[in-house]
Amino acid sequence: MDPATFAGIAIAFGFVILSIFLEGSTPMSVILIPPMILVIGGTIGAGLASGTIKDVVRTLKSLPTWLMYKFPDGDATVDQIVKLADKARREGLLALEEAARDVDDEFLRDGLQAAIDGTDPDDLRDMLEAKIQSRKGADKVSAKFFSNMGGYAPTIGIIGTVVSLVHVLENLSNPEELGALIGSAFVATLWGLLTANLIWLPISQRITRVSELEVAHMEMAVEGLLAIQAGANPRLVGQRLRSLMPPGTVKEAA
Repeated sequence: MDPATFAGIAIAFGFVILSIFLEGSTPMSVILIPPMILVIGGTIGAGLASGTIKDVVRTLKSLPTWLMYKFPDGDATVDQIVKLADKARREGLLALEEAARDVDDEFLRDGLQAAIDGTDPDDLRDMLEAKIQSRKGADKVSAKFFSNMGGYAPTIGIIGTVVSLVHVLENLSNPEELGALIGSAFVATLWGLLTANLIWLPISQRITRVSELEVAHMEMAVEGLLAIQAGANPRLVGQRLRSLMPPGTVKEAA
């Protein structure tokens, strides 16, 4: 699991709380239920209105996966492909039928099975690239959902502030209460900015980054599958695939 998102959000909110203490106040001064409900509820509602139910359901179902993302072991995948390439070169593609069942990566397993079934190399590439494009499109929709909420939240916060200021104007006959009322009125704007910049937008960027990493891994798998199908030299296959891996994640080839 990569904890960057959880750690980053915790650190950001931690410094916000620290700044509140340094100002001589307490976090409870900004934890006011009505403006928080308006901002968070209004933002989620606006986000829902900007898409489809199916998009939102997929996004929420996939959210734990994105937040608890584990970087794919590229070296393990390369080693597995090299072994498969060596077996295919010595014994033929049909010899990989049993080995394909032991492949955990669904994308790699399906592609390998298609190659074993005799799919034309060009058709195999088109099929796998279509799956990659479908994955990229779906992830883009999910990232946009949170990006939209990041755009709506500050404006909804301002709406909350305006609503609260209307209440302030209703109490002009009580000057001693105006300070507290005006202060609480701006809490909605604060929460709009906080949730946008410390929650919604970071999650959107997290999804985008995870999608990039997954797509890169899938593209590497495509090259490996086509090399297996072509009967390429296993050693050259390993070198080729490792050249596609992100810098700093490559181990020396044996």
